[in-house]
Amino acid sequence: MQLGSIELFCKAAALGSFTAAAEALGITPAAVSRSVARLESRLGARLFTRSTRRIRLTAEGQAYHQHCQQALDQIAEAERAIAGRQQVPQGRLRVSVGTVYAQYRLMALLPGFQARYPQVALELHVANHNVDLVADGHDLAIRPGEPGDSALIARKLEDATLGVFGAPSYLSRCGRPQRLEDLARHDRLLFVRPSTGRPMPWLLRDDQGQDVDLNLDSPWQVHDDVQASLLWAAHGGGLVQTYHFAAATFGGALEEVLPQTAGRSRPFYVLYPHQRLLSARVRAFVDYLCRSVQEHQTSFQAGEGRSVGREGEGVLR
Repeated sequence: MQLGSIELFCKAAALGSFTAAAEALGITPAAVSRSVARLESRLGARLFTRSTRRIRLTAEGQAYHQHCQQALDQIAEAERAIAGRQQVPQGRLRVSVGTVYAQYRLMALLPGFQARYPQVALELHVANHNVDLVADGHDLAIRPGEPGDSALIARKLEDATLGVFGAPSYLSRCGRPQRLEDLARHDRLLFVRPSTGRPMPWLLRDDQGQDVDLNLDSPWQVHDDVQASLLWAAHGGGLVQTYHFAAATFGGALEEVLPQTAGRSRPFYVLYPHQRLLSARVRAFVDYLCRSVQEHQTSFQAGEGRSVGREGEGVLR
């Protein structure tokens, strides 16, 4: 195995051109082409399809590139650690996170991380679908629910409590539900889970304090982007279940109803691959995030966020 040939191959794959790779590395395009040809001969497979202007990875080339790039990254991390640079978090950090947690929790915390670790370049990928951290090249992901992949390290960020909310205009027009049964006569805005194609159940508690997973039906549904349901509710479209931390950012635009049924929660975890040598930037981000979320949660529980829509709570009880 020749490490130099692998580095040339990865550079050509990243830039999509032998010429660009050669210019970046200070060698001739012919040298890059010969090096890749030797790799293809040794592997017995074509790594690139070639045209007069551009090269493109084949399926075999994509698979080979994924493993090679991961190996080169680990070597680079080892060199930084030995050289003493690992003590200072630096480099690009790719984070995958869902829309609601990104918009209503994470964004408020990022400026503090930027100020503390200016040498870390943050790259956020905000979407409501799960990613393969290794295959997609992400350093870590933030996801709701209990983690099911044992190949990942999971650190809990919080148990985010849920409530039912509506806009003052909607509640003035349709009234406030007093009991769980009243939800049947209200407009309910449901988010359809991409993984199942079915609306997410509302997690509530009944009059005896027992957990209830309410599978609702409604002609008013949101697909793909859950935060659209919050905006719909804030504009008076109906009732929605969401996290207290998300509703708190709307101020008086969303008021909580049925507070006696609240208290259920969903956990959020930060996930990252098992690695012998965890980069300083990943460690710094995970530690900062866990600490900052706990600080925000303490403030929230002290009353700064729970005030959303609590007017009339005594009446509802």
